[in-house]
Order: sequence, then structure tokens, then C-alpha cells
Amino acid sequence: QVQLVESGGGSVQSGGSLRLSCATSGYTYSSDCMGWFRQAPGKEREGVAAIDSNGRTSYADSVKGRFTLSQDNAKNTVYLQMNSLKPEDTAMYYCAAGTPFLCPALLVGLYDTWGQGTQVTVSS
Repeated sequence: QVQLVESGGGSVQSGGSLRLSCATSGYTYSSDCMGWFRQAPGKEREGVAAIDSNGRTSYADSVKGRFTLSQDNAKNTVYLQMNSLKPEDTAMYYCAAGTPFLCPALLVGLYDTWGQGTQVTVSS
């Protein structure tokens, strides 16, 4: 059974940092597309960052220069380092795995396996 488990969320002040982790189990994710998405109350889920099996990444314009996605294949874990956090980054963050097709596109429909989410709250 494929499983994605996020961790690392929390509450920080504006300008602070957090590192989210996504541990995968049940399969080897290295051939898939891995992404981070977020959803704020009352808003649609949006793509934050994604990485393909070659290490190529893509980022939403709103997080470029502040967030960094990386992966540790030996640990089957994907990380999202979030720096210079802003109140508008407040959301539930989800890890997802999907088809390599069009990866690392930030399209929700390309991802079919999702974690349970981890909450990130940034106060001003």
C-alpha cells in the first residue's frame, strides 16, 4: 500500500523558516513525480513545488527564491525548505506523488497519491 506521510508543520512568525518532510512507503517513488501543494481555508488547492526523477524542479511564482525542494532517495523522503515565510503562506500543506508525464508540472490532476497534510501557520 502506497503511503505518504508529511511532517514538520507548525506555527512561526513572519520571516521564519520551516522544513517539511514527506516520507514515502509501500513503493519506490524515484520514478514518479513528487510535489507539494497547499490549501488555505476557502481557497483551491494550489501547487507549490515539484520534482521529477532527474531532480528537475518547478516552483510557484509566489514561493520562488524562498522555498527549496529536495529529495533523499536513500530515505525515500522529499523535503520542502521554507524560508522567509509570510502570513499568506498559511495553509495545509500536502505531499503528493503522480505520473512522470509533464512532471514537474504543478497540476493537481497529475497527482494521484496524497498525504494527510501538515498545517503551516505564519503570524505577522
